[in-house]
Amino acid sequence: MEKWVKRILLVLEKAGKKGMSFSKLEKKCKVQKGDAKKFKAALARCLAEGSVSESDGRYLAVQSLGLIPAAISRLHKTYGFAVLQDGQEVFVLGSRLKGSLPGDKVLIKLSAHPKGNLPEGEVRRIVEESDNEYPGVLEVNSQGSFFVPDALGGFALRVMGAKCGAENGDKVTARIIRRGDSHRDHLAEITACYGSSENAAACAQAVIAAAGISPEFPAAVLDEARFLEHRGIPERELANRLDLRGDCIFTIDGADSKDLDDAVSLEEYSNFYQLGVHIADVSHYVKPHSLLDEEAFARGTSVYYADQVIPMLPKALSNGICSLNPQEERLAFSALMTISPDGELLDFTFRKTVIRSRVKGVYSEVNALLDGSATEELREKYKEVLHVLPLMKELKDLRLALRKKRGAPAIESAESKLVLDEKGRTIDVKPRVTGEAESIIEEFMLLANQSAASLARELQIPFVYRVHEHPAPDRISDLRETLQKLGLPAKNLPEKVSPADLAAILEEVKGKPLSPVVNRLVLRSIAKARYSPAPLGHFGLVLEDYAHFTSPIRRYPDLTIHRILSSWADGDSVKEMNKRYQRFAERSAEHSSQTEQQAMDIERSCEDCYKAEYMKGRIGEEFDGIISSVTSFGLYVELPSTVEGLIRLEDLPDGEYFFDGLLELSDVHTGRKFRLGDKVRVRCVHADVNSGNVDFALV
Repeated sequence: MEKWVKRILLVLEKAGKKGMSFSKLEKKCKVQKGDAKKFKAALARCLAEGSVSESDGRYLAVQSLGLIPAAISRLHKTYGFAVLQDGQEVFVLGSRLKGSLPGDKVLIKLSAHPKGNLPEGEVRRIVEESDNEYPGVLEVNSQGSFFVPDALGGFALRVMGAKCGAENGDKVTARIIRRGDSHRDHLAEITACYGSSENAAACAQAVIAAAGISPEFPAAVLDEARFLEHRGIPERELANRLDLRGDCIFTIDGADSKDLDDAVSLEEYSNFYQLGVHIADVSHYVKPHSLLDEEAFARGTSVYYADQVIPMLPKALSNGICSLNPQEERLAFSALMTISPDGELLDFTFRKTVIRSRVKGVYSEVNALLDGSATEELREKYKEVLHVLPLMKELKDLRLALRKKRGAPAIESAESKLVLDEKGRTIDVKPRVTGEAESIIEEFMLLANQSAASLARELQIPFVYRVHEHPAPDRISDLRETLQKLGLPAKNLPEKVSPADLAAILEEVKGKPLSPVVNRLVLRSIAKARYSPAPLGHFGLVLEDYAHFTSPIRRYPDLTIHRILSSWADGDSVKEMNKRYQRFAERSAEHSSQTEQQAMDIERSCEDCYKAEYMKGRIGEEFDGIISSVTSFGLYVELPSTVEGLIRLEDLPDGEYFFDGLLELSDVHTGRKFRLGDKVRVRCVHADVNSGNVDFALV
């Protein structure tokens, strides 16, 4: 296929703007009788990818026309963005989009004189129209029924056909069924209704559906999962595993967690610790190319929002036979690690095991046991593992000290905890508080992940690494300038910044009013972690080796490396593993990065809706907050609850405001300034559940 694609492109590029007919192209490519099928398939692929265009029976290489294949990524009211095949983003004015929609494959003509920082272009041709569904709100008025999409520029599109029982103001999803020359001329068809757009749960369901994620699994996938759960653990399987059922092993997780995929154990000897991290052996049940595997790959990850989870695997596995439930025999893949008295990782091995968790530990309960506030009833529940908890804290403290010594920046970011009533409505929003137990599990999982990556790199086998690359110089330059304007000592921040440089900045502001703002600035300045088949290291953790091994129930990259390491544990040769898994690891890394980003976007959008639902009941109330971001159109203010809202420029005191491009809005006449990190008193004036937007006004 690749050979024919290259040959077709070479011939058509030489033909230039004239192009050529199918018969002439076939002749120039020297297609023999037995090659016709492959040639046609290669040409079809070129057309689908947009590298070749067909018009009036003539084929042309789009490169010879000055056109570049791209995909529309997102739209705003008056402009949009397209992404080229190399990942470069291109700005496109609304009048030059030709009505294209997110997901459309298009041909772009780049502008020779872009006005902004990004390349600019225009859509010359839509090669392939997407068939996406979009979330939005149904509006019914005297003119008819209209779909107002959350994205697509927000234009009201006329609705054709039935409305799936939706009424005015309902949250719906819709599909574009007829294209016009511009976005406002498209016609829409309602595909599903979720209830009032004033209800966060309804808005969340629409966001998830529009992303193509279903809370339900296909019947055949469910049948496969139920069979595996019903079959249980064959006796012959136990004979081939290291038996750890007598060891002091237990889980520590959130109170509501049902998919328990990690358990821990720890023993102390005279000159070392023996740490066990025992992970559900999901790869034993989810075999390559099975229906379960194909479904898990497509989903890539579980999606968590509010009090809901859309699992990667059916509950028969995620909450059943794979979950490390207390007092039940479970198959595990265990990382058994030897740790020095000062916390250094000395040695590790990975073994297929059978375990029995002693107790379902809960973070808040373990924290109470560690700080001495636990009741006698709680101590009774944990009596089998009580003796090991102080030892775990001891090892955790050693590991944290080593992390600090490595110069890893301890970025603090406030996660939100949503409190819902029995009807699923938000009644409170507050910062998620973590304690010793959460830190223990984080450090132990980190050790297992590091060990798995180290083993793979030493063996030189295909793998999926969790990588975090160095920050881009321009982002560090912006960070340096912003910190200097905030009065912080960042003038010596080098272009090739080290983790220790960032750690020093965070340590400088720790406990001070500017700490939340600086933590956010540092976080935004560094690259996002992703999955890669190459061991590129992890900047944020200051580790040469890192992977995700510890959550195969809810993350496909973890399942991927379980499958690969299982092959190694079975004695397969490196040569055989390279042949079998190289392409699989590459596909898994790329797809897992995409599904992770999608899940993060979904979770963020849903959380915003729930926060807005909470603030809708607080309109008129006053709050103390801090300016978390400054833009040319206003100020974002974050409350101690983690809710963030916008003070629009027009709602600021009368004046002529100048934005310095970084952190300050100032009135050119009075000199009054609004600066990143300033404390302000605000009143909630509006909350839109559908968009997740909250508006504040200064008090």
